[in-house]
Amino acid sequence: MDIIRNTLSRIKPLNPELLQQTQARLDNKTKPPGSLGRLEEFACRVVAISGNPNPDISKKVVFTFAGDHGVTEEGVSLYPSEVTPQMVLNFLSGGAGINVLARHVGAEVRVVDVGVDYDFAGITGLIHKKVARGTKNFAKGPAMTGEEAIAALTVGIELADQCRAEGVGLVGTGEMGIGNTTPSSAIIAAISGKTVAEVTHRGTGIGDAALANKIRVIEQGLALNKPDPNDPLDVLAKVGGLEIAAIAGLVLGCAANSIPVVIDGFISTAGALIASELHPNVRDYIFAAHQSVEVGHSFMLERIGAEPILDLRLRLGEGTGAALAMMLIEAAVKVLKEMATFEQAGVSH
Repeated sequence: MDIIRNTLSRIKPLNPELLQQTQARLDNKTKPPGSLGRLEEFACRVVAISGNPNPDISKKVVFTFAGDHGVTEEGVSLYPSEVTPQMVLNFLSGGAGINVLARHVGAEVRVVDVGVDYDFAGITGLIHKKVARGTKNFAKGPAMTGEEAIAALTVGIELADQCRAEGVGLVGTGEMGIGNTTPSSAIIAAISGKTVAEVTHRGTGIGDAALANKIRVIEQGLALNKPDPNDPLDVLAKVGGLEIAAIAGLVLGCAANSIPVVIDGFISTAGALIASELHPNVRDYIFAAHQSVEVGHSFMLERIGAEPILDLRLRLGEGTGAALAMMLIEAAVKVLKEMATFEQAGVSH
């Protein structure tokens, strides 16, 4: 718990002067004021987050956290849980959606086993941080112990600290875990007080009967475990996931280390929501990559106060949306650093 308290104590509000100074610099570029829209906002925020008027975000890393979920035994997903380790191996061989899109934007993918129900011993290229072999079925009891939740949060925090030491300028979050839209819906229902039906969708594409079952399972889990909406760690432990906890830790760690963090879709945002409930300034460090198809996602983004960058009807996860959004954030920083001023270009204004 000490590492979490220490990390929370390092999270500071952004410097409003840096935001204003950067906007003034952008207003002096060869363009009408504000004409690059949200790209200008991204540039201002990266400067304020990093504390550097000329930030270097060329070193970009997407962390894809993998974990299994005991609640899959309730039939909430289209796919069996064996797919989680199979997809981890696909990430490591470079064949998944996140690998393709990260290569396209020049980001490195780091795959982290934080809770897969599979023995990856001896497999190179994987970051071995297994806290448990999946969560328990939260329809029958808590998903994990408080100690497991803290251990998984710590994994994310330590990876963010390592990024700081390595000079990583931009971090993205991703995940893999069959059944993980179920705990994500449970988290936003618990924290927001919305009905489960309002925040629960089809995940990988389940039909009407399976969706009704998924809603029933989440309602049962919330009624049984009674997570305290005012205690994000209690919500996380009772109905969350190990990869969701690690993402929450990564987001906290990035905020503490002044690194902008790009969160992917529904599951990543569940982790970011836990992080932002733990400390009010966390939201200043978050870029929301995209608007997911999952209905509960908009409630999460609203609660965090984050406006999504893209809306491409994505619902893959893995960090795919985060990788695409990184490209636009990097473009914004290049505008700030490379675009001529009116004086430099000899343009009247």
